Amino acid sequence: MTESSYVSGVGRKPLIYQTIGKALSGAAARWGDREALVVRHQDVRMTWAELDRAVTDYAAGLLSLGLVPGDRVGVWAPNCAEWVLAQFATAKAGLIQVNINPAYRLHELEYALNRVDCKALITATRFKSSHYLEMLAHLLPELAHSNPGQLQAAKAPELKFVIRFGEEPSDGTLNFGDLAHAWGARDCRRLAELAQELQPDDPINIQFTSGTTGSPKGATLTHFNILNNGFFVGEAMNFTEHDRLCIPVPFYHCFGMVMGNLNCVTHGATMVIPNDGFDPRLTLQAVQEEKCTALYGVPTMFIAELDHPEFRKFDLSSLRTGIMAGASCPIEVMRRVVSDMRMGQVTIAYGMTETSPVSFQSSVDDPMDRRVSTVGRVHPHVQVKIVDDRGRTVPRGERGEICTRGYNVMLGYWGDAEKTQEVLDAAGWMHTGDLGTLDAEGYLNIVGRVKDMVIRGGENIYPREVEEFLYMHPAIQDVAVFGVPDKKYGEELCAWVRLKEGQQATEDDIRAFCRERIAHFKIPRYIRFVHEFPMTVTGKMQKFLMRERMIQDLDLKIQKTA
Repeated sequence: MTESSYVSGVGRKPLIYQTIGKALSGAAARWGDREALVVRHQDVRMTWAELDRAVTDYAAGLLSLGLVPGDRVGVWAPNCAEWVLAQFATAKAGLIQVNINPAYRLHELEYALNRVDCKALITATRFKSSHYLEMLAHLLPELAHSNPGQLQAAKAPELKFVIRFGEEPSDGTLNFGDLAHAWGARDCRRLAELAQELQPDDPINIQFTSGTTGSPKGATLTHFNILNNGFFVGEAMNFTEHDRLCIPVPFYHCFGMVMGNLNCVTHGATMVIPNDGFDPRLTLQAVQEEKCTALYGVPTMFIAELDHPEFRKFDLSSLRTGIMAGASCPIEVMRRVVSDMRMGQVTIAYGMTETSPVSFQSSVDDPMDRRVSTVGRVHPHVQVKIVDDRGRTVPRGERGEICTRGYNVMLGYWGDAEKTQEVLDAAGWMHTGDLGTLDAEGYLNIVGRVKDMVIRGGENIYPREVEEFLYMHPAIQDVAVFGVPDKKYGEELCAWVRLKEGQQATEDDIRAFCRERIAHFKIPRYIRFVHEFPMTVTGKMQKFLMRERMIQDLDLKIQKTA
C-alpha cells in the first residue's frame, strides 16, 4: 500500500505551557549572570538578570499609562536594544505587540495602525532614509498640540500614545527611556498580579503578512505559539546557554524575534545584534569579536558576506551552526557557507508567519545532500499533510499543497474572519499556499506556490523547478521565474536573471542552455537581465511586482508596434 504524504513530529521534549514573561524571569533565575543581550552599534551589554529587571521596569511603565492587557502597541523601529525591551515588556504587561516594518511609509503605517486599532506606538526617530518623526507629523498633525496620552488624530482615531526613542523632547510624545522610571507601587502590584493572570494561549503578537502577495493581513500569534517555536528551532541546532547567536535579520519578522530572541530566552543563549540594519562587514566583525557560535540570514545575506572583499580577513572559527531561511537556498551558496564560513551544522528552515513560523527544519546531523536539497523534516508536535486540489492527501512523492496543523498555527487574521476561513479549515489545517513533496523518509521539498503555478497551453509548470535548473548555468547568480499572460497559450514563462559579477550571457545563451535539457514548454519565452529583484526585507522575491512590470513593459511594446 502506498504511504500517504502525512507526517507528525514526535517530540523528545514536551511543549512549554508558559507565558513569555515567565520564560524571561525563568531565564534570569537560571542564567542570571550570563550575557543575554549584546547590541554592538549601541554599546549595550546586559545579563539575563539585568534584562529581566529592565523589562519589568518598562512593563510597569507601560501599565502606568493606563494601558490594559489586550491593548495593541505598535513597534516601528529597526533592530536595537529598545526593540528587545519592548518585545518582552509588552509580553509581561499582557499587551499585544504589533510589528511594523521599519521600511513602512505613511500609507502603510496608517493602514497598520488602524487595521488593528493600535492604542500606542513605540517608534525610533529615524532609520536610513526614513525620518519617522517627520512622517508622524504629517500623519498626525494633532500631535503637535496634544498632551501625551490625549491624542485625538483624525487618521488614527484609536491611537493615544506616541512613545519615541532618544532623550530629546518632541511635541505630544513620551520618551521610551522615561517609562522605566514612571511606575509606582500600584503599577508594580498590578504587574505581579498579571504574572499569574496572563495565559499562554492569550494573543501577544500581530505580524503583517504582506509578503509576496501584496495584501497585508495581521497574523495573530499567542505566547504558546511563538515561545514554543523559538524553543524547538533552537533544539534543532542543539542550542545551550553556551551559544552566542548573531542576529542580522530584522526583529519585526519572526526570523528575528522568534527564531532569534525567543530561541535565546528558552536556552539561555546570547543575542548578538551587529547593527540596526544588515551590513555584511559588521555582521562578520560581530561574529569574530563576539565569538558567535551561530549565524542567521536569508540567502542574499550569506551571499553578501561570502562575496565581501574583506571576507578572508575575518576569523569565523567560532561558528558551528545557524539557519538559512526566508527564500529558496541555492545549493552552491549552502556549500560555501559550510566550507568557507565553517558552519558545518548549518540548518535550513521552512515555514510562514501564520505558523509561528517554522514547521520544517533540517537537523545538524542530516546528510549534506538532504540539507541542500530539502527543508528537512517536520518539527516536533507539528502535523503536516500534502493535498491535491480537492483536499485529498496525496501519496508520498507527489506534488500538492502543504497544510500544517498543531500548536504553531495562528489564532487567525486580526479582525478578518473571511480571510482566516480562506486559509484555516474546520479541522484546524493551515493551508500554506506552498507546493511540496514528501519523500519516503519524511523530508520536504518545496516546489513552488499554488498561485505561482503557470498553466501554459494546458501544461502545468512549476517555476521553482525551472529556477533550480537555471541555477546550474555557470553565469547565473540568481533567478526568478513566473508567468505572464499570453493570448495563445494563456500564460508564458518569464525569467528575471541576475548574472554573477564579471560574467556575461545573452537571452539566446540562456535558451540554448535549456534546449535538450528541459521540455520546450518550460523554456522561458521572456528573459530579462536585472541587477536586483523587488524583495521583502526578509529576502523573499516579490514576483507579483515583477509580473506587473513585465505586463506593463510588454503592453507598451505591443502598443508601439501596432
